[in-house]
Amino acid sequence: MSLKVEELRALAEERTGSDRSYAGEVTPLEAWTLLKDDASAQLVDVRTPPEWTFAGVPDIASFRKRPVMLSWKLFPSFEVNTRFIDELERNVPAKEAPLLFICRTGGRSLDAARAAVESGYKHCFNVTDGFEGPLNNNNHRGEISGWKADALPWEQG
Repeated sequence: MSLKVEELRALAEERTGSDRSYAGEVTPLEAWTLLKDDASAQLVDVRTPPEWTFAGVPDIASFRKRPVMLSWKLFPSFEVNTRFIDELERNVPAKEAPLLFICRTGGRSLDAARAAVESGYKHCFNVTDGFEGPLNNNNHRGEISGWKADALPWEQG
């Protein structure tokens, strides 16, 4: 399956409805496909360093890319990173580049995508269910939905 940013935007907007504060929701597999098909697409992992270390990180090396590791909230206080946009602009200066924001379950990445749009980025998507997705019946993540549950490549941090 090949995917262009315009096609992904149309799919994402269908899922997102009237919320035009970002490009919309995409599945982990759609994010993977866009990262493969569009050389300018970037994955922005907005979790914290302990999450990267202990839960792992998406592995997109097969596309000759690495995720931009940029915390939306700072550990251990979980206060919003006031330097987030400055750091994003330093790491991804091209405001036309498709950005796929991912966190643990999709909440922080949604906030980060909206903030990026407010600062002038044009194609900011939230990866639905994030890296690990919701808890299952045994209070474990990574088995119901999300990057790990979709069996996309990842590596231990």
